[in-house]
Order: sequence, then structure tokens, then C-alpha cells
Amino acid sequence: MNRIVLFQPEKPANVGNIIRTCMALDAKLTIIGPLTFELSDKNLRRAEMDYAVGFPIERFDTIEDFLAVHGKEEGYYVTRYSEKVYSDYTVSDPSKSYWFMFGRESTGIPKEVLKGHYDHTMRIPMAINARSLNLSNSVAIVLSEALRQQNFPSLATTETIKGRDFLKNYKED
Repeated sequence: MNRIVLFQPEKPANVGNIIRTCMALDAKLTIIGPLTFELSDKNLRRAEMDYAVGFPIERFDTIEDFLAVHGKEEGYYVTRYSEKVYSDYTVSDPSKSYWFMFGRESTGIPKEVLKGHYDHTMRIPMAINARSLNLSNSVAIVLSEALRQQNFPSLATTETIKGRDFLKNYKED
């Protein structure tokens, strides 16, 4: 199982998009620290559509509290300061629990946390003059790579709502 961990996210629309991504890609979601908005915020609700209804979000006050529960699982810290790329890591065993921590939109994960876990940091390659990617896009990139390595466990690889042959049978009006 894959878990997305957000450290003090600041933008409700990002959290809404991440809820939708986690639901659609069968990942768990954890939020660490206080939020500057309510989980009922209209921008969050607009972004997550109706996916958050009943979607469990695990909450912790501190990174230490989170690690006390999930510290034995294989975890990674996503930061622009890492020397390793997210695809350098092998996270291919779908029977294991993996977590991927993402920091605040403005400041990222605290540098002292990153330094203490440097061997488990990863980055997303970017153009030389780019400082960052959008948080929800970063989550989707890293989570998609983990799922690709795991051969997309528990995910539909063909269309299930409109039917497997929908496009083959599609006729214009």
C-alpha cells in the first residue's frame, strides 16, 4: 500500500486534488501538523469533487508522532535538495507499505528532518532554473512511478465505467 504524507499543506485546492488522486490511485493520505484552512473549505471541495466523502485522512500533530506509528515502514522524503531521483528507488513490492512525504508549498519539509533522513530523500528532475512543481502534480508523479513499478495493483487497467470496448464502439452523433 502506498501512503502520501503531507507536511503542513497550505493550499486547500492542492489538498483537494491530492485527495482525488489518492482515492483514484488507491493510496492512503496522511496530513501532519496544523492546517491553515478547514477540510470543508470550498476550494478543497471543488478540487476533490465528491471523492472525499468517506475518504479517510489520517492526522498527526508532528513528524515525530507520524514516525512513531509509520517509522518502520519504507518511507521517502520528496525534496528539491536530494541528489537521487524518485525513479532511482525500487518500490516495486505491492505487499509492502511505502510512504512518500511532501512538504509545505512555501518551504518544503524542514531541512533538519531532511538532513536526518538524507539517504531516503528523492527529487523530481526539473529544468535548471525551476524552483518547484505544484504540490498535487508532484504527488501524482511520484505515486504514479510507485504504482508503475508495482504493476498497478488493485487498479483497473481498462475502462470499467463505460465499458472496455467503449472507444471501439463509439459512434459520433
